[in-house]
Amino acid sequence: MTSLPLTRRQTLALALGLGQAALPAVRSAHAADAPKEVRLDYAYYSPSSLVLRRFGWLEEDLKKDGIPVRWVLSAGSNRALEYLNAGSLDIGSTAGLAALLARANGNPIKAPYIYSRPEWTALVVRADSPIKTLSDLRGKKVAATKGTDPYLFLLRSLQTVGLKRSDIEHVALQHADGRAALEQGRVDAWAGLDPHMAASELGSGARLLYRNMGFNTYGFLNVREDFLARHPREVQRVIAGYERARQWILANTTEAAKILSEEAKVSLPVALLQIKLRTDLSTPQPGAEHIKALQAAAPILLAEQLVKPGTDLNKTVSDLVDTRFAAGLLRT
Repeated sequence: MTSLPLTRRQTLALALGLGQAALPAVRSAHAADAPKEVRLDYAYYSPSSLVLRRFGWLEEDLKKDGIPVRWVLSAGSNRALEYLNAGSLDIGSTAGLAALLARANGNPIKAPYIYSRPEWTALVVRADSPIKTLSDLRGKKVAATKGTDPYLFLLRSLQTVGLKRSDIEHVALQHADGRAALEQGRVDAWAGLDPHMAASELGSGARLLYRNMGFNTYGFLNVREDFLARHPREVQRVIAGYERARQWILANTTEAAKILSEEAKVSLPVALLQIKLRTDLSTPQPGAEHIKALQAAAPILLAEQLVKPGTDLNKTVSDLVDTRFAAGLLRT
């Protein structure tokens, strides 16, 4: 019997577990092209990844085709992007602007899914700090993880008061180390990241010096382009898993906070602060709002010479944000 080619919508429906009667035939057709494993990350700044890993839903699904799942911890967007660029991850969780920076500098990734709209970063000082305004940061030591949303948030924040990176003493530390440096008095301020930021607020009384929801770029689930081209069905199944986790969190927020608390080794109040007050899970489909947010943020990359002069960042945004791949797959 000759099989007719599946439409995009049919394939997406199959990935969600719909059309079960046709699924064995699809598995057979794709068996020869199936990846040896699917390698993806989990991160404390992505509660959906923690839930998906905890319940093993993706392993359960891919086991039907004999495809194992390998999870790798990403301590920040910089680590996830390093792993993607090195080919040791197929799918990784980052901030949108960090992904744009990486794509502009040659990391071949695409973003077909938005795992959250968070307010996961702000500029943080100790409770007893004399620093009151952004302008007070001139000449001060500020910790931030290069290549991440907090670092780019720092640069954009400084720009609002006419300061540049050269006007501060940047101390390059991974997120958890930045928190420790702030609390120990080794730096004057820190570009924080949840849950470390929330833990510092509730644990040591750290104060948020500057917040700007608009400067927090979305949580992008990035896929290496070659993996997406060779294994679109498996990517669809990963997105389906993320969707299951997203829906579960929306219905079980406190239980999701308990998982975050256990995984990140933070208190339940810290986890609840991150998930209930700073994590918006309402818009998983990449679209115009995500493109607009990146286009608004992109000039800082040129201003701070983080990309080559003359880089067409509007084209880079279009190349990165895949607004069509998951169309018809996502439930909002």
